[in-house]
Formats: sequence, C-alpha cells, structure tokens
Amino acid sequence: MSRYPKCSLRTALWGLKTTTCIIEKRGALGGTLNFINVGCIPSNSKKFRYACCYAVAMNGCRGKLEAPVEMCETRTLPAVTTPEMAVSQLNSAILGLKADPPRFGSGIIRLEVPILQQIEAISWLHAQHQLPRCFFSGRDQSNSSDLFNASNGECKSRPSPNLLNVAGLGSAVFFQKFHPFSLHDWRCIRRFLSKDCPLIRAYGAMRFDARTDISSEWEGFGSFYFVVPQVEFDELEGSSMLATTIAWDDSLLMSWGKAVEGLLATLRQISFFVKLQKEVPRTVVLSKNHVPTKASWELAVMKALRMINSKDSGLVKVVLARSSSIVTDTDIDPIALLACLQAEGQNAFQFCIQPPGAPAFIGNTPEQLFHRNHLNVSSDALAGTRARGRSHVLDLQREHDLLTSPKDDLEFKIVRESIRRKLELICDHVIIDPKKTIRKFSRVQHLYAKLSGRLRSEEDEFDILSSLHPTPAVGGLPTEDARLFIAETEMFDRGMFAGPVGWFGGRETEFAVGIRSALVGKGLGTLIYAGAGIVEGTNPSSEWEELELKASQFIKLIDHDTPFSYRQEIKSMGMMK
Repeated sequence: MSRYPKCSLRTALWGLKTTTCIIEKRGALGGTLNFINVGCIPSNSKKFRYACCYAVAMNGCRGKLEAPVEMCETRTLPAVTTPEMAVSQLNSAILGLKADPPRFGSGIIRLEVPILQQIEAISWLHAQHQLPRCFFSGRDQSNSSDLFNASNGECKSRPSPNLLNVAGLGSAVFFQKFHPFSLHDWRCIRRFLSKDCPLIRAYGAMRFDARTDISSEWEGFGSFYFVVPQVEFDELEGSSMLATTIAWDDSLLMSWGKAVEGLLATLRQISFFVKLQKEVPRTVVLSKNHVPTKASWELAVMKALRMINSKDSGLVKVVLARSSSIVTDTDIDPIALLACLQAEGQNAFQFCIQPPGAPAFIGNTPEQLFHRNHLNVSSDALAGTRARGRSHVLDLQREHDLLTSPKDDLEFKIVRESIRRKLELICDHVIIDPKKTIRKFSRVQHLYAKLSGRLRSEEDEFDILSSLHPTPAVGGLPTEDARLFIAETEMFDRGMFAGPVGWFGGRETEFAVGIRSALVGKGLGTLIYAGAGIVEGTNPSSEWEELELKASQFIKLIDHDTPFSYRQEIKSMGMMK
C-alpha cells in the first residue's frame, strides 16, 4: 500500500471542489458524502434526507503565500434570546456584507451573536447533517488553564464568561495534505489567524506517524486535517453564541462572492434542535474482533521485551496498540456516542473531527500535549494505569500500588524526562510541579506531572508540536527506534489515534493526545483504539487487561450484552470499577 492513496476524484480536488453529492438518509453519520457539503437543499425523495448542490471549499495549504491575509476581523452583533433569532440576525448581517464587500483580495471575518441562555453545543451539533463537522470540549471546565480558558495574565482580553464547548460545521477554509505537517503548512494556517480575533481557530488532528501507509478508513483525513468552521456554536458559562466565518483569498481561487454564497447555503441548512438524550440506542453486536488477537499481542510484547533487554538495542520503551472492530446491526451515531463519553469525561478532553466523505474520529482523552498562551507553554506527563476502586478504601489501595510500582515509576520517569528535555530546547526555564502525583478520571487513574516553561518566541510554536509529538507515553524511547518498531510490528493503521488533536489560534493554541478514541462511520462500524507501554518488567497479560480497561468506556456503551465473565475477569485483575 502506498503512503499516498491512489488518486480519485475526491482526493485529486483538495483545493477547489465543485460537484454534486448526496447525503444518505441515515443522517447523523453523514452517509456517503464524498465532497465538502456547503450547499444542501431539502430533497423530496424518501430515500435521501438531503441532496447537495454545488459545493466550494478552499484548501489553505495550496497557496505559496505565508504573509497574513489582508483583513482579519471579528464583529459582535446584539445579543438575542434564541438560536433561531441568532440565525436570522446573521443572515441579515451577511447580506449586508454581500452588498458592501471589503476591498481586499484576501481576508477572514467572524460574525458572532450572543444568545442569552446556555445551550449544549453537542445537542446543536447532533441536529446538523452537513460535513465537515467538529467538536471540542475543555478537559476541566472549572480549571481556567485548560482547553478554552487561558490563565496567562498577559491575555487580558480573553472571552468572558469562559468558553466551554465548541461545535463547528462546514469549512470556511481547511488545511490538508498527504505529506507530513511542515513549517510551511503551519504558516499557511497562521495566515488566517490573529491575536485580535482569538476565537477564529483552526480545529483538527494529525496522524500518529505521517510516514506510514494510509489505510482506506483514514484516507479522508490525509496526513493532517484542520478546518475553520463556517458556522460555529459556542457553549459558554451561562450563555451561548452562534458565529459564522467568511474566508476568501483570490490567490487560492476563492473569491469573496463565492465565500459568501457558500456560507449562506450552509446557514440555510441549520436545523433547530432539542436537548440530546445522552444515550446510545440499543444495538445488536454482529461481530467483535481485535487486531492483534491476544496471542499475537503476547508475541509482539515478548518481541519488544527482547529488544529492550538486549545489549545491542537502544530501545527503552515502546507503546503497542490494539484496534477493536465492533459491527452492529444499526449504525452508531458518533455524536450520540461522544455525548455519552462527555457525561463521564471530567478532567478529559472530548473531541470529534469528521472531514467530508470520512468517518468521525471521536475521543475522550485525558492527556494534554501542550497549551500555549502567548509565550507561556505547558505540557502533561501521564503514564501508568490503575482502575478506580469501587470503594474509597480500594481506590486508595490502587493509588498506593501505582505510586509504589517500580515498573510504572520507570515508565512515568521516561515520559516526564523526555518532555522536560524537549521543552528545555525551546524554553528559557522549565518548571515541573507537581513532579509526581495521581490524576484520577472516572474509570482510571494515572501517574501525572505538569511541566511549564516560557518560549523565547511565538514562532517556536511549530517546534513545540514537532518536538513533543510523539511523547514516550504514546510512542516510546528513543523516539525513532520506537517508531520503527511500531511501524514494523503493528498490523493496522493508527491513523490519528495517539496523534495531536486540537486547535491553533492567534493568541493561544492547545493540543491533546488523541488516545481513548475511536473511528465511527457508516459501513465501517466502530474501531476502538487503545495502547499500553512496554518497558523492562512488563507482563504481557497485564498489559492486555489494561487495553480492555481503556477500551471499556466505548465497549460498555455499544455492547450492552457483554458477558459477565468478561467484566468479572477485568475486575479480578484490578482493572475495572
């Protein structure tokens, strides 16, 4: 298989795409949409919910320019009481802009309408059926240092009240290639961002290893995929906001007029909604398979241990992963599944990235790769795993076991010290506080340290991303030795699993690590990914049970008939609540 898929009409037209397409009726998954959908009209056919007319999208990576666009502006309109009123007000404002276009060949304008009630962004997104779409939620909504809430005192004009969740629809501009993410690609994204417009952001993800072959299920993502949504619903503390973004660039063959017409077409398709019931409809599991199987897993772990213990190898740690395929009698709605994960996702980042013509990549990850606010940067070191206890006493016992385990301490120190060394290359001073503690989540607990430093220049942001990923928590150490071992040993394509997932902004940027994640799509089923770190002293069977624990947050929502013996086995290993 080539790293670059065979060229098809869909993959050949990454820049300007103009075609007709159809979304199938099983709407929440977006059907078999093969092109970016910005111009849908209701269909009279009973078979199809939407028929898509001409679609236009702009790939910002196709340009050669790296200078900022000529105009970047945010306009806030008067507050309203309902989303319906917000749509009406945005329509009027866009028509006003259409009648009086800006005199620039490139630019980006965000129009936003505050809504005087707090509405769940994920409920809004669930009601929409256009692609692409995205969703991001902060890890700890009460912690102002996480995903959407900057704690840096230099950022005095950050949004208030705090931004909790963001749902995006359509593409004002997207960024995608089938080559590893480069400095030029980063600069192409930065062209459309500005410190003066902090909520204009590019949301997306990157492959774990962009040098490996891309399998068919991941083809729609490319090596990386980022998007500035056309329509965005922001959930804040006590209120909400509906926003639209217009991006144009004559050098990329996206005129102002095309951009406005595309946005109006998307806005016409916005659906109104009711609060989403956070449950996955009951399904029948038709098949469930693991790649690798348990026997193959144990062979791979023993192979890794032989290399780790060999005097001729420099390998210290490698993270091996598993892909679990679950096929059900009816399609799983990825947004409904994500809503269930969000319900138990305290202290975790929830995300969804779904490019046009692709399945949805969703996750509930506990691990921050980095957060940059102006020159301040921070990163998490996370390693070692125990299940939460069913009682307070049992929970403390497992916490103590994790804190005193030599194997887990070694794995944790490898991760923490690697991140420290990498930050010291681009920061004037690095602080580790706490140096080692426990971070608890709803189903698991990990060893944790927080590292922070101060960049010498904001231009070092690309260096942060390229040097920190992959951390030893998802790859291994040394990085290249572990990468090669994974590429040669694993029997499936990780895709964006364990890769950076997050957003770039003009004022700040944040990425999480795309673990505790799944790929969900029509005709694909649900592919659930989990990994475990292999170091000296690793027991292959124990690491398999760790995989079961990490995947269980998805499996318990999909497979309602999981045998009691399976659950009991995990309990007996100390790997389940």
